[in-house]
Amino acid sequence: MRATATVATISACACLLVGCDLSMTRQRKLTTYAQIDLWPDATPARSLPDGVVAQGDVARAAAAKNPPPVTEALLARGRERFGIFCAPCHGLAGDGDGVIVHRGFPAPPSYHIDRLLAAPAQHFYHVMTDGYGVMYSYADRVPPHDRWAIAAYIRALQLSRRAKVAEIPDAAEHLR
Repeated sequence: MRATATVATISACACLLVGCDLSMTRQRKLTTYAQIDLWPDATPARSLPDGVVAQGDVARAAAAKNPPPVTEALLARGRERFGIFCAPCHGLAGDGDGVIVHRGFPAPPSYHIDRLLAAPAQHFYHVMTDGYGVMYSYADRVPPHDRWAIAAYIRALQLSRRAKVAEIPDAAEHLR
């Protein structure tokens, strides 16, 4: 009985090993920089055809062109996201004096300089998306709607710095 079990085990192992070969691991394939005669440029690496649009690019482009309407909820979200992602470098007031700057990193420009006061809100959106100078892109950390919320909050910071008490309705009541 034991000999029969041993023979059956050996036969099963032999059957399994017969099915194994190296044909799947030793296939002919084209490497990126190999020379081939299939294409006129002799390379297997093909460039994308003209007019190809990456999946999701149309939606991203639409989000970049169409900012949401500015509401209290959007500004509140922008203030929250600004405090998380922007304030460490730019400071809570947008002066470019955040905690990171005090630790030796280069100071970003203040949002209150003339160049950035004249910049459209879309400029801030694109800087968050693509990065600028030493600042890296936040596109993978901050979704498009939140980038617009932060841009709206930056604009509110800029306007609040230049606001005059006479321009604020009911300012006397709020100051008491």
